[in-house]
Amino acid sequence: MRQLILFGTSGCHLCEQAVAIINICVQEGLDLTIEYIDIAEQEQWQEQYAIRIPVLYDPATKQELGWPFDQAALNFFVMTR
Repeated sequence: MRQLILFGTSGCHLCEQAVAIINICVQEGLDLTIEYIDIAEQEQWQEQYAIRIPVLYDPATKQELGWPFDQAALNFFVMTR
């Protein structure tokens, strides 16, 4: 099972869209768990991701998938890492 981090913040409509895409992929069988991190919790996250959220981060490979992404891009990101 792949474990990814989704960097976002509350009230972000793009983050909500990203979560919806992730949920669809998981329902369709993508073996994935997501930890949601609100960038407002730490200044370093705000500096790094403020204008780029939502961003999926793979701690195992240190790779990021930035918005915009769709189901195909998410599947590719997970399956090729």
